[in-house]
Amino acid sequence: MNRFAIRNAALFTVDPHNRVIANGILIVEDGRIRALGEASDITVPDGYPIIDAEGHALLPGLIDCHSHTSLMRGVTENMQLMDWLPYYQLEHRALTEEYAYHSARLCYLEALKSGTTCVMDMYRFMHRCADAAGEIGLRVNLAPYVADAPGKDFFATRAENRALIHSHHGSQNGRIQVWMGLEHLFYCTADAYAEALQCQRDYGVGIHTHACEQREEDQAVEEHFGRRSIAQLDHYGILGERTLLAHCVWLNDEEIKRLADAGTAIAHCPISNAKLASGVARVPEMLAAGLTVGLGTDGPVCNNSLSLFEEMKFSSLIQKATRLDATVLPAEQMLRMATINGARALGLERDIGSLEVGKRADLLLLDLKTPNMTPAEITPQGGNVLWNLVFAAGSQNVASVWVDGRQLIADGHATQVNEAEVLSQAQAQGLRLFQQCRDIAHLRTRML
Repeated sequence: MNRFAIRNAALFTVDPHNRVIANGILIVEDGRIRALGEASDITVPDGYPIIDAEGHALLPGLIDCHSHTSLMRGVTENMQLMDWLPYYQLEHRALTEEYAYHSARLCYLEALKSGTTCVMDMYRFMHRCADAAGEIGLRVNLAPYVADAPGKDFFATRAENRALIHSHHGSQNGRIQVWMGLEHLFYCTADAYAEALQCQRDYGVGIHTHACEQREEDQAVEEHFGRRSIAQLDHYGILGERTLLAHCVWLNDEEIKRLADAGTAIAHCPISNAKLASGVARVPEMLAAGLTVGLGTDGPVCNNSLSLFEEMKFSSLIQKATRLDATVLPAEQMLRMATINGARALGLERDIGSLEVGKRADLLLLDLKTPNMTPAEITPQGGNVLWNLVFAAGSQNVASVWVDGRQLIADGHATQVNEAEVLSQAQAQGLRLFQQCRDIAHLRTRML
């Protein structure tokens, strides 16, 4: 049903004017938004199926700007980042194409059921992740975990990344985008950054990497390279409008200005940063400087959840708490970070991230007739529903989800895959991967 209308919904457009239409209609044709507006102003063409969404809010799909697909949930806990990394790397030493496929199916299903329609995924064997995305129907940006420094040969190679561009960039009707994915300054040689730039010039792809996640990490970078992380990335020439940096917790004023001047975007991962005791990013200063800041979950291995509703709420609250300022990062700003800012960070703002005519129909329908969203009052400024979308709503409110106008979630359930089968296979694969990681850890301990 790629031609249909949704009526009687409260439309939260997240357009440049943040229009909220209390009783609206949105029409989808051939996977794109053909029209939207007040119910009294829009005529539904003859023959279009109509979905009555009374008591629901219609939003653009949420966008996860930084995630790591994984089956390793809840097994590396109570550790700071630098202590956690060696345990996390056990997964990559054990990883196979089959594990990658089942990891992606599980994570993409979880993301979709929590209202996320687009994910930036950094992982390995990403041709199998593309297969999983095709089954689930999710829109994904794939950034292979490239590392070519000595001793890091258990990550993806530069050749794999380039091959994935050739085989999958723009595939699945454009829902698959491939980026150059660089793990970290300590994991990648200067040649890796040079090749990423060359691929960006050759194919027009983006570059995605981590930076400034923990204070001790940034200090180690400065000791090793003689420059702080942002300066070293700048030295390699990768800062620019098609580069997305994950984390950036420990930026100073000069670095914020440099990134803003370069047009580099940031994927803010507040829950992961808190869980790994990395710190609290200076998001208000980033936004004030004009930086594009989207939200990322960082994946189940260091977040445990893939819900951007949780990310929106926590991102705002941690700033209010640490700054003793209840006014920072209000609901309107958080909703934009989870939608249009995320789209802009991924270079997709012309196609997704807001409800506007001509954009792809990546839609999220939320049920407001639930205890956590009642009472609901909608005004042209959003009313209490706007605030509750950020501070009360969750995956339990997700009624329907569309990507490219294709309904992937209906009444809270996936339409393209058998959920029970996905979970059963992920359960078996996950326990097998757990044991293999333990075996590798035991062997490495004996060798040391």
